[in-house]
Amino acid sequence: MGIAEQITSWTHTPLGDERGYIQPHSLKELWFHTGTKCNLECDFCLEGSSPSDKRLLSPKLEEVMPLIDEAIEMGVEQFSFTGGEPFLAKDIIAILDYASRFKPCLVLTNGTEPLLKRLDSLIALKAKNQNQISFRISIDSPNEQKHDLGRGHGNFSKAFIGMRKLHQHGFSVSLARHIENGEDQAQVDKQFQNLFALNGLPADMNIVAFPDFLPPNSLPHVPHITTHCMTAYQTEEQRNNYMCANSKMIIKKDDSMQVYACTLVDDDPDYFMGNSLQESMPKKVNLKHHRCYSCFAHGASCSEM
Repeated sequence: MGIAEQITSWTHTPLGDERGYIQPHSLKELWFHTGTKCNLECDFCLEGSSPSDKRLLSPKLEEVMPLIDEAIEMGVEQFSFTGGEPFLAKDIIAILDYASRFKPCLVLTNGTEPLLKRLDSLIALKAKNQNQISFRISIDSPNEQKHDLGRGHGNFSKAFIGMRKLHQHGFSVSLARHIENGEDQAQVDKQFQNLFALNGLPADMNIVAFPDFLPPNSLPHVPHITTHCMTAYQTEEQRNNYMCANSKMIIKKDDSMQVYACTLVDDDPDYFMGNSLQESMPKKVNLKHHRCYSCFAHGASCSEM
C-alpha cells in the first residue's frame, strides 16, 4: 500500500491502528448543500466555490421535499443551508418556504448581492411562516482591507449592509470568521463587537470562529485519530456531541441527492452514507478526514444548536 493509500484508508491509520469513529444516534439537524456556485471566488474556500464551479449542483424543490419530509418523521429540530452561496440557487426561496413551515432554518451566506436581491422575498416568508429563518454572514476579519483581500474589493461593506438589513427586518443574525494562528481570540472578538456597535447590530451577536479547513481534496499532515484516542481522551458525552453524531448533510452530485456524514467532508466519497436518511443512520463515521481533527482537538462545529 502506497503512502497516499495509507493516509486515506477508511478503516486504519498509516500505522495500522483502527481509526476512531462516531456512531450516529439521532438526527437533530439536517444540512442541505445548495451547490458550489458562488458570486465570489476566494482561494481559501473550503468548498472551492466560484461563479463557474459545478462540483456540487443546486438542488430543486422537488428533490429536497422528500428529504425534508423524511427528516421530520425522524424528529429533526432544524434545517440548515450552506454553499457556495445559497442565494444563487434558483429554488432557495421555495425551499426555505417549505422547510420553515415545519422547523427553524439557518442559512450560511456571504451577505452580498445575491442575498440583497432576495431580501423582499425573505421578508415575505418571515410574515408567512411561524418558524424563524436566521442567517450566518461570513466576515473573515474585523479589518476591512484584510477581508476584501480574500473576498474582493467592497465586499466587507456589502456584507455589513446585508447584516444590517436583515437585523432591521427582525431576522436573527450571527457571524462566521476565521481563526488566525497565534491570535488573541478575545481581542479579535472585541474588535468585531465594536463593529457591531458601529453598525447598529447587537453587541452580543453570536460569533462562530473556524480554523483554516483548507480547499477540497487537501491532504495536510495532522495527527490521525484512533479508537484509543476517542476512548482515552474523550468522554461518551463528547462523542455524542460531534456533529456527525446528530446531523447529516445532503448534497446533489451527478444528478442524485446523496447523504454525507457532515458539512465538511463532501470532497471524500468515503463519507457517502446513502441516498436516504434512514439508510445513513446506522453507519458509523470514521474520523479519517483531516477536518475531523478540528472536531477532535478543538471541538469545532458548524452548528449553532
